Amino acid sequence: MIEKKKSTAPVSSVGADGEQPKTKNYTEIIANGNVKNNLQATVFRGFDTNCPEKSGQGGGLQTVSMTELYDTVYPPRTPVVDGFLYGGTYLFVGAPKVGKSFFMGQLAYHVAMGLPLWNYPVRKGTVLYLALEDDYARLQRRLSVMFGVECADNLFFATQAKTLNEGLDGELEGFIKEHKDARLII
Repeated sequence: MIEKKKSTAPVSSVGADGEQPKTKNYTEIIANGNVKNNLQATVFRGFDTNCPEKSGQGGGLQTVSMTELYDTVYPPRTPVVDGFLYGGTYLFVGAPKVGKSFFMGQLAYHVAMGLPLWNYPVRKGTVLYLALEDDYARLQRRLSVMFGVECADNLFFATQAKTLNEGLDGELEGFIKEHKDARLII
């Protein structure tokens, strides 16, 4: 007698069982470097960063007691869109042609104009939209259909940018230095 096994996925391989190509072998990653990712533990509490038990230097784990945590006043997070979108990094993903770019355009316009988005209050600020799969003519057509001729002087678009490995972070830092009220980068 032959026993048949049932499987939940008739095709088990999706290409992830092979090796990654070695044509782009980068050693630079975001975690490299001397940047401290969580500065609130040292900056806001006034810790002496030369103290190993507080700073985590010398291989020690950086910790805070519950008492210290409760005694510390942290600045509130300022939302971009109240109750909906706060500062940070987000991934907005979905199937092709479901309106992701249209929504990002709408979000960018509302933040640049300071207009409520779906009845959520919006904090007005400069917006940079990296529309790297578009050209300016396509952006013009799309935005004019969405918003007519009313312009936002603080909404900027780029259709080309460096890669992370080539210096995108420097380009973004330059934009932020030039636009002190930058609120959103898409």
